[in-house]
Amino acid sequence: MNGAESLLRTFVAAGVDTCFANPGTSEMHFVAALDRQSEMRCVLGLFEGVVTGAADGYGRMTGTPACTLLHLGPGLGNGIANLHNARRAQVPLINVVGDHATYHRALDAPLHSDIDSLAKAVSGWVHHATSAMDVAEDAAKAVQASLQPPGQVATLVLPADCAWNEARGPAEPLTARTAPEVPEARIQAIADILKQNQSRTAFLLSHPATLGRPLERLGQIAAHTGAELITDTFVTRMERGAGRPRLTALQYFGEMAFEQLRNFKHVIRVGAREPVSFFAYTDKPSRIAPEGTQFHLLAERHENIDGALLELCERLDIGKNSRTPIEHAKPVRPTGSLDPESVGQAIAFALPDQAIIVNEGATAATGIPSATANAAEHDWLDLMGGAIGQGIPVSVGAAIACPDRKVLSLNGDGSAMYTIQGLWTQAREQLDVTSIIFSNRKYAILQIEFMRTGTLSPGPKAMGMLDLTSPELNFVAMAASMGVPGTRVETLEDLNQALSASFSEPGPSLIEIPL
Repeated sequence: MNGAESLLRTFVAAGVDTCFANPGTSEMHFVAALDRQSEMRCVLGLFEGVVTGAADGYGRMTGTPACTLLHLGPGLGNGIANLHNARRAQVPLINVVGDHATYHRALDAPLHSDIDSLAKAVSGWVHHATSAMDVAEDAAKAVQASLQPPGQVATLVLPADCAWNEARGPAEPLTARTAPEVPEARIQAIADILKQNQSRTAFLLSHPATLGRPLERLGQIAAHTGAELITDTFVTRMERGAGRPRLTALQYFGEMAFEQLRNFKHVIRVGAREPVSFFAYTDKPSRIAPEGTQFHLLAERHENIDGALLELCERLDIGKNSRTPIEHAKPVRPTGSLDPESVGQAIAFALPDQAIIVNEGATAATGIPSATANAAEHDWLDLMGGAIGQGIPVSVGAAIACPDRKVLSLNGDGSAMYTIQGLWTQAREQLDVTSIIFSNRKYAILQIEFMRTGTLSPGPKAMGMLDLTSPELNFVAMAASMGVPGTRVETLEDLNQALSASFSEPGPSLIEIPL
């Protein structure tokens, strides 16, 4: 048994059975070992940004890591944007990055680079293997590191000779670390605030408080105290739809978020950080801290949020089975013109139960969260780190993680072009993904930001940097070239029909919506 096979067998024993890959010469022994490890599913991506984004989507939906296989420093570099997003999402993910053989590195071959430094920028744990005999133990440590609460990117650099040399065998899985408990004094302080200031209190939430039992308990607390539930502007994963507690997102623009929070005397953080604006502006504050608003911490993301909320419920005398029915009006099929509002309504009406929505629709999709609040129960995955090109890859990983659920991917045309190759992987794996492309033929958010920075009125050169009209992009043709059937809709009736057809048939499809 060589080092590559011992690594794969260790991964599988620890529950890591999916690999998203774009390999090169240094990784060929890993690739060869796949034929001897039938339990490891390997999915090919045509660009490393697809590979790393897919691993992010997989980790979000399973809570366990997939691994990537990347070729040396350039391969890691190509995947860094979506690894940045995964780091901000705090999902479990393992990179295996090939390197030159240990004795070859000193020769400074053309593809030699400082892989460790690249990896440290987007990883919570980095290790460079030195011997095939130790690779299995290295792999077990990588799995354990990726699962450190709430989850993190772990990168294992694998020199070629550590893959091809003789190894001892697979290592036993290591015990995953548990989330630390929230101090009782902190829980009591929050209980006191809720008892005394019910009318002007809000919770500011992030993942994992937006899922499962924590979300259910927050719904009970909100019903009991009158507190409002506000999420971070973007959330790793949240459960939404009819029957679930209503969550309102913090506004994107700092001054709008400032006004949103001004209504509250107390804001209680559960998994969320104190909010700041996404960018600095010459005439606006960076911290979103209205005068008179006090921020309080219940639990950080790495702490036992579920246990803290259970204890908080007990201190507020809320019974374990106390539930308040949540009434939602059922979405209706929209009629009229094709615009952002009607698009959201059409999606809400057609959305299958337990679907997964991956949102990178940017300005074109701003109306969809409110429209889908009453839709069938679904999961919602946001762009976490702001590095565009995540939507299509994350949908790949989510679909592989949950093959029994439909995935809807919302993409702006500009961001879709970063990782359009992911459509090929959708077709190759026959994934149930509906990709919507909002075609406004521009980087609309940058046009807005241009004006917000206080820059002089843009001239033709500046506007040309934000325009996508020359030449025209044809997403239906691009999708067809990669094996994904697509259609461009021109009316709301066309969209209603396209959504119905896409959700009723297996396999991938694409819908281009001009806006």
